[in-house]
Amino acid sequence: MNLVVDTSVLVAVLVSEPEREKIIKLTSGVDLLAPGSVHWEIGNVLAAMMKRKRLELEQVPAVMKAYEQIPIRFREVDMQSAMGIASDQNLYAYDAYTIACAREHRCAMMTLDRGLSQAAKRAHVSVVEVQ
Repeated sequence: MNLVVDTSVLVAVLVSEPEREKIIKLTSGVDLLAPGSVHWEIGNVLAAMMKRKRLELEQVPAVMKAYEQIPIRFREVDMQSAMGIASDQNLYAYDAYTIACAREHRCAMMTLDRGLSQAAKRAHVSVVEVQ
């Protein structure tokens, strides 16, 4: 089974957020997919965490090593489709890429972002709930 994961899910696992164990359990034995933009989003989140003093620069290599260990198949998404989703759902492009990826691969997605979860459902994409 394929499952698209977004940045919030990956970061929760990487920095041991409370949802970590449940995410690992729900994704065990599942083929993980993500739009290629996730690489840049991970970097942005780590930079924001450093800015907020939630992460030290010295911790970043370990987080990145853990990220590289997660077996994700990165996929390109159709930009036209993603922009249609962004417009229809009033989303930023990165969120639309995640929904477009799930739609294009005809699979569910997982996110910890309630707004993105609701937008995915409105776009007729199934969401695997973590909470």
